[in-house]
Amino acid sequence: MIHDTFSAALLLLGLSVSAVTLLRRVKLPPVLGYLAVGLAAGPHALGWLEHGASMELLAEVGLVFLLFSIGLEVSLPQFLAMGGPALSLGGSQVLLTALAGAAALHGLTDLPWTGALVAGVAMALSSTAIAAKQLSDQLEINLVHGRLALAILLLQDLAVVPVLVVMPLLSGGGAESITLPLLWALGKGVFAFAAMLAGGRWILRPLFHHIAALHSSELFMLTVLLVSLAAAWITHLLGLSLELGAFLAGMMLAETEFLHQIRADVRPFRDVLMGLFFVGVGMRLDLVQLQPVWPQALALLVFLLAGKGFLITLLARLAGYDRGVALSTGLVLAQGGEFSFVLLTLAINLGLLSDAASQPLIAALVLSMLAAPFAIRYNVPIATRLFARSYLRERYAETRHLTKAARDLHDHVILCGFGRIGQILSHFLRAGGIPYIALDLDPSRIKEAHEAGEPVFYGDATHREILSGAGIRRARAVVITVHDAPYAEKIVQVVKRYRPDVAILVRVHNDLWLEKLEAAGAAKVVPEKVEAAMALAQHLLQQYDLTPAETLKWVESFREDHYMKLRGLFVGEVAGNMDEEALSLHTVLLPEEYWGADYRLADFDFEKMSVKVATILRRDVRIEKPAPDWQLAPGDVLVLQGRSEAVEKAQQALLGVCRT
Repeated sequence: MIHDTFSAALLLLGLSVSAVTLLRRVKLPPVLGYLAVGLAAGPHALGWLEHGASMELLAEVGLVFLLFSIGLEVSLPQFLAMGGPALSLGGSQVLLTALAGAAALHGLTDLPWTGALVAGVAMALSSTAIAAKQLSDQLEINLVHGRLALAILLLQDLAVVPVLVVMPLLSGGGAESITLPLLWALGKGVFAFAAMLAGGRWILRPLFHHIAALHSSELFMLTVLLVSLAAAWITHLLGLSLELGAFLAGMMLAETEFLHQIRADVRPFRDVLMGLFFVGVGMRLDLVQLQPVWPQALALLVFLLAGKGFLITLLARLAGYDRGVALSTGLVLAQGGEFSFVLLTLAINLGLLSDAASQPLIAALVLSMLAAPFAIRYNVPIATRLFARSYLRERYAETRHLTKAARDLHDHVILCGFGRIGQILSHFLRAGGIPYIALDLDPSRIKEAHEAGEPVFYGDATHREILSGAGIRRARAVVITVHDAPYAEKIVQVVKRYRPDVAILVRVHNDLWLEKLEAAGAAKVVPEKVEAAMALAQHLLQQYDLTPAETLKWVESFREDHYMKLRGLFVGEVAGNMDEEALSLHTVLLPEEYWGADYRLADFDFEKMSVKVATILRRDVRIEKPAPDWQLAPGDVLVLQGRSEAVEKAQQALLGVCRT
């Protein structure tokens, strides 16, 4: 067994990189890779790593950051806006699954009821990371079952809060009545929540405003670390768990304008330390102890995949959802989650569960998460095949209303997305007397707009029957204003397949998707950031007595060139202020030792590297789009455009021919 800390850390990093790389290639969650590393290298298998005090401390800190980051994803307004049916469905699912799981564990493993109840709650939870990411990748996040699944996931995360409050109390093991201690613990939990709420409003927001005004990314990051760890320490002083404080602090900061920057700062710490936490979970899995209880592990796996999935499906049906939607929701959520391991680890540390008793449950949770991507990937085909009429009923009902509203429209515009851009366009269309109909996926927005007389309907524009109901055969143009570029591309493909000759205009956040969307069939792609900058430039130039016609001529020249001269950014040190996917610009000075007379631009094959030489500066003369036969010379400054990695490779190629 390796006892040297540095060697153990090096081994752990090497194994983790290999495992996560392999799982990324097969599109499985990295959590499974960390669990596999802990299982293989831990004390119960190869024995390369030991579960010592240093590993426990790192795992505990990783757990704090995991809970803090999950708290950042929980929005109180979003929670309150879910509505009664979703709240009652999510609450019923957690309660009934926890009770059924506790009964199953008590019967299968003879666990005491205290430990069985905590383990039952762990079985009731699902993986937000797996479900939300895959639903988003499959463009199902805004479908009925996608929104319902996210509502249940949000409630599951919040349901953990009272469990974190009660668990230290359950570990006391006394025979006396726990009514008063339980009320006392819940009271402290309510106090902690109220204190965090007040602190978020009166302390955290002014604090972060002050820190942000100093324009120091290091200080901002240190403040985030201080707040998350201090909140955990405060709840620990109250006799509650460290994790509860971190979770509440994340929830409070989620309501501030600094949310996105905080997420970016916490992510590196969270990902690395969370990986260590899951490695620690894998190290607890003892294959020797697991061998005699494999039947129990398989029974618990069946309970998760079939029993939990069936229960969610049944509850969704009782809440009024169609059978197909209910089944899809059950398939999406029929697995264990990250929080499941959090609760199990805390239960083991508090003595509510033993390592031996937790073996079958940990194995079942790992296997269920391994099966989850496949269940989520095929949830719609399975639901459609089993309940085709039910699954499509809501879509067809909506289509009937849409068809009725659009039946008299001709030469109209179909707006796909009725957010800010879509609503601004509607004002221009109405002013010009141009008929239009809008499709959106936000029920509350549709309700308010419809009540105000706007022709807005619920509908997913990637479905042919929705487009047909909107009168695509008679429309003159389709305008796509959705924020999600892959979703916009799918709409373009469907529209082009159904009505090849219609004009399709697409709004995108930046210019990176321009070529893809045009290749899919869009007649015009408008990158809003670039267009906003050009509009500002027009107003600025007119302050210098240039006529609108002159400035418009320049703007049109940039548009005709597909904004090529405007692409790429000098990123600088604070990359977070730039688009993550943006092309970068980087300058390369050819030193005096450069063999300029022997090389032309064409000699470096920049096109193969996916890099362009945007500009060359020679003795204060600026050469735009230099020709491939341009002869390089010492002192030339080349501005390279491309992805960061490609630009770095091109720079190495350029400077690799200097004299030594």
